[in-house]
Amino acid sequence: MNQIGIFKEVDEEVSHLPLVSKVLKRAMKMEQLKNTSFNLIIVDDDYIHTLNKNYRNIDRPTDVITFALEDDTACVLPKGKRVLGDIYISLDTAKRQAEEYHHGLDRELCFLAVHGFYHLLGYDHMTKEEEKVMLKKQEEVLEQYGITR
Repeated sequence: MNQIGIFKEVDEEVSHLPLVSKVLKRAMKMEQLKNTSFNLIIVDDDYIHTLNKNYRNIDRPTDVITFALEDDTACVLPKGKRVLGDIYISLDTAKRQAEEYHHGLDRELCFLAVHGFYHLLGYDHMTKEEEKVMLKKQEEVLEQYGITR
């Protein structure tokens, strides 16, 4: 059984989290994952800034940062189980980006969550070709819920 842990490290209500959860579950289904789990953690700019500085040596907030456990060979799980890792999303940055891109916070949070999910699976966007593959997968998931640009 697939599981997504959703945690809020901010005081304000985030009404879009049920939709984000549904979209992530759809992404897991589309990727045919079984017995897989990961966490989504909603934080503020200060929190994600600290993570970004400590783990990526980038001294500023970011929108989403992931920690993929499968990148670490020291993590051994029982056969047939996968724990992908953690996705951190800054609610502050997501709000600013939603306004900047002229779409709703629901779209921005879903996009960032799916983006982080594909990073946990090992997808990246360091080259144009990698970016094309990753963006196509993200858009296919989002389109299932009518979440478009």
